[in-house]
Amino acid sequence: MQRLPRPDRAHRYRVERSVFLSQLLVGSATLLLVAVSGLLGPHILTNQLFLAGILIVFVTTGVAAGVPWRHVDKKWIVILPIVDLVALVIAREGEPLLGTTFLLVFPIIWLSSHFGGRGAVGGVVLTAVLLWSAGLLRAEPISGNEIPRLAIVPIVLAFVAATTYTTTKRAAAQRVLLTQQSVLFAGALRRSRREERTLDEIFNTIDFGVVGFSREAKPNFINRAQREMFSRFGVKDGQFSSIVVFHDDQITPYAEADRPFQRAMRGETVDHVTVWVGEKGKQQAAVLISARPILDENDNYDGGVMVARDVTAELRAIKARDDLVASVSHELRTPLTSIMGYLELALDDDTLDPSTRRMLEVASKNSDRLLALVADLLTTAAATKHELAITLAPCDLSVIVTEAIESLRPMAAERDITFVLAALPTVRLQADAFRLRQVIDNLFSNAVKYNTKSGHIEVTLIDSVSQVELRVADTGRGMTPGEQLNLFDRFYRADSVRGSSIHGTGLGLSISRDICRQHGGDLRVESAPGKGTIAIATLPRDYER
Repeated sequence: MQRLPRPDRAHRYRVERSVFLSQLLVGSATLLLVAVSGLLGPHILTNQLFLAGILIVFVTTGVAAGVPWRHVDKKWIVILPIVDLVALVIAREGEPLLGTTFLLVFPIIWLSSHFGGRGAVGGVVLTAVLLWSAGLLRAEPISGNEIPRLAIVPIVLAFVAATTYTTTKRAAAQRVLLTQQSVLFAGALRRSRREERTLDEIFNTIDFGVVGFSREAKPNFINRAQREMFSRFGVKDGQFSSIVVFHDDQITPYAEADRPFQRAMRGETVDHVTVWVGEKGKQQAAVLISARPILDENDNYDGGVMVARDVTAELRAIKARDDLVASVSHELRTPLTSIMGYLELALDDDTLDPSTRRMLEVASKNSDRLLALVADLLTTAAATKHELAITLAPCDLSVIVTEAIESLRPMAAERDITFVLAALPTVRLQADAFRLRQVIDNLFSNAVKYNTKSGHIEVTLIDSVSQVELRVADTGRGMTPGEQLNLFDRFYRADSVRGSSIHGTGLGLSISRDICRQHGGDLRVESAPGKGTIAIATLPRDYER
């Protein structure tokens, strides 16, 4: 015999079980009727017609239990309820008043539920035919009192059949719907698990740590990089409270409530906070941490995610670069000062011929430029170490601007560039005049270097109640939005000027903005290609450190 596919075999076993249970219900009800009848009237058990019907039901029940219906075509199963109907009608004819008629409901239910509309109609019609045929075949004619009973039984059975059929049909439709929903749910579950595995593999492949946590501040996901990052310091999964983290100086510990981990667990947003992990005097690592809360559909806090990246190598590389810049700059300044001193002495000699003097003046001019570059490098190194000294004292910003313009007029005259400015208001501030002159010199120098020949520079000083604004607008080539993105990065120079004859280190704007911010202000640039550039420096009117 060919082996059936697994789902088909399961269906056949269900059919076999259903056949047996349906017939067992009929047999059990019949057995109960016999037991009650034997107790109430033992003489009933001597009725041969009644016993014949009962015996047929019991034999049919045995057949239902013994026959392997999974191997039999379904159409042959209909024989069982039909035989039950015949047997019950026979038993009813033996004892009409015993109540055997009520047992006819069970085969009718079976036919209606298992064989659909045809089973329901056929069962009712067959029962009616059997009842009337049995009545007509009797030796005695049907009495007038029995005719209503023979008429009403098929009607009642018809209602039972109709109810069973509609209920079964509705239940079948619900089963189909539930099956479809189950299939959809199973498919969605498989997709969800596949996506979950994919995300797990992605998170375990990336080289930065990812931690997900619930609203109860309990980690529910930690990727491989996160485990490896903190396991070096004896931190187990999710036990962030057991680790001590330090500020940038690697000495001052964070307060418990201010730790980025604790802030993230409270649902706060953490943006690029760098902490040092590890005990003082031992191996430490710099970790850059960011965190975002997760909100549910009602915008309520529902956990969050934290991302951590080891930036130790980057910070050490930056520190090594700054140390190298500072060291080289210090080493360059001493011989450069000596060179400049001897050049000045040589230029003081009145006996120099004109050609030699011109060469020495070129050398002196380039020495001054080289000294300015070295000064910028030293200032950058000092600012990186947070050593940029700011000394506040009363000063007049308009005087500083005027002096800066006068010192740069010769440089501007070489390219026929003119300064355009109205009468400057007197602006008295508490500021570091030396550092502000450094900012203004840089802005004016850039306006000259990157301007067009015969262009002009418009200088505006706006004094308001809360702040002072210095605007330096040139008529140069301007900058694209892409060039402005990294404009304040140290050592950055745009591609369009990197290969040109315009000298520079890419440090001036970065240093100038740092100085403005240390005064409580800021520096920004507005520019467009072909429309020039406007540098805007703002300083607070009353600033106290």
